[in-house]
Formats: sequence, C-alpha cells, structure tokens
Amino acid sequence: MKETYYVGAYWLARRESAEACAQRAESFFRLLASCDPSLALWFKKGRTLEEALKHRIASDAESLAEVFNQQAQKEGRFTDEGFSLRGWNGQTHEAASTMSFLCGDASVWVPNRCLFHPPEEGPAKERVLQAPVLARILRAMAVAFEPEWGIATSQAHRAMVVPESAETSAFIGWLMYFSHRRGPLPPLPPPVHIEPVEDKGTLVILTPERFTASNPAHVELARDVAERLTQAGLLSPLRPWDT
Repeated sequence: MKETYYVGAYWLARRESAEACAQRAESFFRLLASCDPSLALWFKKGRTLEEALKHRIASDAESLAEVFNQQAQKEGRFTDEGFSLRGWNGQTHEAASTMSFLCGDASVWVPNRCLFHPPEEGPAKERVLQAPVLARILRAMAVAFEPEWGIATSQAHRAMVVPESAETSAFIGWLMYFSHRRGPLPPLPPPVHIEPVEDKGTLVILTPERFTASNPAHVELARDVAERLTQAGLLSPLRPWDT
C-alpha cells in the first residue's frame, strides 16, 4: 500500500491583520526554502502548466500584504475572516508539493491552519519524507505561525485513529508539535525523540524511520504514546487564542 503524507499546523480564533499575516507568511516561505531545494519557489495554480508558471508567488511581506488586502476587498470579507493563500512548487503531477494556509481568522469553529503536502513520487519524495526534513517543515510552521498544535503523518494512519472532522482536536501521528500553552509533556518511551522549538513549544518524533500504518510496531508505539498524551491532556481540543 502506497501511503501519502501531509504536514499541518492548527490554531483557533486568533484575529490578525493582513500585515501581521504577511509577516508570518514571509517567515514561513523563508524557512520552508531551507528545508529542501524543491521548496524555494511557489506558484499560483492555473488552467495549464505554462499559465501557472507565469504566476510566481512573491514571498516578501509587502507583496503578501497587498495580496491579502486585495483579497479582502475582492471577496468582501469581514476583518475577522482571515487571509488565505494556496500554491504549488512548479513540479508536475505526483512530483509536486503543495501548500496552503489560513491566517487571522477569529472563528471559534474553523481553525486557522497551514498545510503542506509533499510529493508522492520521485527523488524529492525520498528527500522530503525523512523525519529530519519533516521536522524542519513542521518547525517552520511553528516558528512562523505560532500554532497551538501541529502534525506530520500518513493519511492512512490518520484515518485509523481519528474521524474525518478532527481539525479542532489534536491526535497522534509520526511527528507532532505542541505549543507550551497546551501544558507539559509526560515521559515518553523510546525511540520517541523530543526537540524544543525556540521558546514556543516542543516537537515530538515517534520514530526516526518512516512511520507507516502498515507497520504493527509503529501502530503500537503510536497507541502507547497517544494514551500517555491523552492522560496528560495534550490531545484535547484546540482552545480559542487569548489575545
């Protein structure tokens, strides 16, 4: 079974201006570019490959703020509905990576989020689907957007452990990020590895090799860690951000 993977970071009800979200996005693009050479350039999607490659996403804060302000005016958004962006890295078909984010939304029902989908085939897939690289991508999200929680895992394992509508609750996966505001981590068994993320939170990496839902040892480790995190209150629903 070919498993696909994704990285996501989530936070709830944090209203921010177009300029503040643009500063966060600029930081994210800069950090993402250092994770792998294939993640340095991003483009808006188009009807054809040639058309899409003409629309490169400018990653500086000034240009992004202009895009967000135009987006709000064009779509008639209220000031608390946030700003969004989607892009891909110019590669074709299953060799492509995609990213999207929603920032600045004040809703207590729909979380702000940053999502990254790595390539499903080719050399870039083998480079990116490594624990150290995914850790850098999740760290980039944590540093830039300051989410409450994040995850990098396989879609197949997610389907095993959570319902489809699980964006407002944390759950177990290959790599996880927990903001300090969620509380301290409990002791975790080997081979689980823990890394601090500046003064913001902690990365938890279940296993150094590629985590798969078809590996019984990986599934059992995830179950054990999930029980410990649940008892410590780390897998509780997201909470509205205190501004």
